[in-house]
Amino acid sequence: MVSTPVPLVAATDPARGGRWTSLRAGDREWLWHRAEPRRERAVPGDAFADAGGLEECVPTVRGLPDHGDAWSRAWTPAATEGQGGDGTYTVECPDFRLTRTLRTAADGVVADYRLAAAPGYRFVWAAHALLDVSPHGRIALPEGAAGRLYADGGAHWSPFGWPRAGGTAFDVLGPDDGTALGAVVDSAHAAVHDGPDTLRFALEADGQPVSVAVWRNLRGFPEHAPYRSIGVEPMLGRVFDLAAAGEGDAARVPSSGEAAWRLTVSAATTP
Repeated sequence: MVSTPVPLVAATDPARGGRWTSLRAGDREWLWHRAEPRRERAVPGDAFADAGGLEECVPTVRGLPDHGDAWSRAWTPAATEGQGGDGTYTVECPDFRLTRTLRTAADGVVADYRLAAAPGYRFVWAAHALLDVSPHGRIALPEGAAGRLYADGGAHWSPFGWPRAGGTAFDVLGPDDGTALGAVVDSAHAAVHDGPDTLRFALEADGQPVSVAVWRNLRGFPEHAPYRSIGVEPMLGRVFDLAAAGEGDAARVPSSGEAAWRLTVSAATTP
């Protein structure tokens, strides 16, 4: 059956890390949330407080600072030449400045990013999207795409071809079995299918390594009080931890002093 595009509306919280708090397609809210009082009080240097939504993780995801340096800082309106202030916010971090312009377009929600830093500065960025997806949901990435499986929560990984990593079908999101696995897959596109609904991500970043991180937590994390959370996270870079990045594994600021990329998110449904 042919799917029909559905208008997608985003909401963000600039005062708290620029976090995306909603991605609504008609009656469906795609972003998952959980009660986490530490998120409201977070300041730079704090351990990550997982409240769901979509967090802007840069210059790393794992490692230090935990989930990056931008999620715990206030973003301020930025009136830039030719844009005005609507939808454009900037966050100042010790080593870089990140500006995001968010707008609604015919093909979905478009986020344009610019990261200014010293030429040669290396970083990882992830649109750390945690999604409200049923155990019947599936993740669609290119068949056979090269992936890196992180099975122990650390920096070590093993290679696999999407979607099977050992005995795990990574594209299947249930039933909850007490496992929690992360992976990074070489792809600029991803789709999540859940019943009649589909959410798509497309990342454009000339000259930069692009990938999609998948966090498949089927009530296996954290150990003391596990919950279910599904992350589908377009990335610049191919590792979770910048400190573990080899040659070609991280994005790099060009000689102009500014790196630019675009994320497009769209939704559809099948009648």
